[in-house]
Amino acid sequence: MKKSYLLILSLCLFMFNSANAADNMKAFPPAEQGMKQVVITLDKQDEEAGFKVEIIIGKTVKTDPHNHYFFASKIEKQVAKGWGFSYYTVNELGPMAGTLMAVDPSVPSIERFIPLGGDAYLINYNSRLPVVIYVPEDAEVHYRIWSAGDDVKL
Repeated sequence: MKKSYLLILSLCLFMFNSANAADNMKAFPPAEQGMKQVVITLDKQDEEAGFKVEIIIGKTVKTDPHNHYFFASKIEKQVAKGWGFSYYTVNELGPMAGTLMAVDPSVPSIERFIPLGGDAYLINYNSRLPVVIYVPEDAEVHYRIWSAGDDVKL
């Protein structure tokens, strides 16, 4: 009898969480023409204050294998009106720039992911809300989870 109550309770909590996630998505505007919406859902962690999410936006292009490249754009934080939820936008992948090291012309080009330039873009970890990002249709969104170590220094 207890097992059936636990099963029913678990099912109700799952349905509530699924419905709650769908309700949260109502806060975010649809993607504009030429843009796409990327949604990242994060796993629940015990101590979420010890985690960060690094958003990495860029594009896979053919380049030489030796120079370092980046796109000249930036991620902008927006707030969903009436909800207060944050979302992030990159309106365009600006011009690609890079180092100017001379490369042997016979070296074949390779495809590789070229990110936005600048410092890492870290946001707080919050598994209760989706991370919503709007980027041009040809852009890619990657992310990395950072975690703090257990050692706290004085």
